[in-house]
Parts: sequence; structure tokens; C-alpha cells
Amino acid sequence: MTVERVAALDDQVAAILDRHFALMRSQSPEESCHVMEPGALFDSGADVFVWREEGRVLGIGALKPFAPGHGELKSMHTLSEARGRGIGAAILTRLFEEARAQGLTRLSLETGSFDAFVPARQLYARFGFVECPPFGDYVEDPLSTFMTLSI
Repeated sequence: MTVERVAALDDQVAAILDRHFALMRSQSPEESCHVMEPGALFDSGADVFVWREEGRVLGIGALKPFAPGHGELKSMHTLSEARGRGIGAAILTRLFEEARAQGLTRLSLETGSFDAFVPARQLYARFGFVECPPFGDYVEDPLSTFMTLSI
């Protein structure tokens, strides 16, 4: 079991990102869905990390540059069959390490506001994230929750 950086879109990374993309698009209307397509995530300059177990990717998360000293968490996803095992927390811990190594002082994220996203919001809150107004190009949206944390 390891959390490792991935530099390119291999078949397993593409598969989990495709699954994440499809799930997010199925749960929110397009104008309220801010999930990035797999290739766009890598093209954005994001640092992408995966949890592998016995060679299989079970979870993913990314840290995308946003502004000086500020990074955005993107594409946090654990396969449904692997949830409840601490994979999201392990990836989030690794993303914090990377953010600090890059000299970032703030992390922010956008996630859903409805019940399906309660576990994600609880995970972020456990790590100290608090709700905040929209940041960057985001706008107020009843289907979004924005969270931030000084690190």
C-alpha cells in the first residue's frame, strides 16, 4: 500500500479519473460541476497522487496550483469498493506534504453540498478545512460547498 506521485495518465489512472468524472457529472448539472477531465487535470500542472494496493489504483487526489501560496485540491476519489479504509485520509496527508514542500500556505477546494458529499466534507473538516466563500473563478452555487485551510 503506497501513495505515489504519477506523472502521466496510464490505464489505471485514466480509469479511476474516468469513473470520478462520470460520477460527478451524474450527480450535478454541468453548470454546477467543476470536475476536470483526466487529460485536463494533468495539463493544468496538477501534482497527481494515487493509492496503490497490490498494483491496483484504489484512490486518487491532486494538488493544482491556483495562486501564489495557494493550491486547490482536485479529483479526490476513492473507489466505492475501497471506501472506509483511510485511503482518502492517506492521500490528503500526502497532498498536505506536497503543498508544504511547494511553499503553499493555503489549500482550498470545491465539493458538492448535497448528502452524497457528506463523507467528503466530513473528511475535509477532520483535517481542519472550514467553509469559505467561492474563490478564484468559482461563483456562489447552492450545489457547491467551498472550503479552505491555512497550512
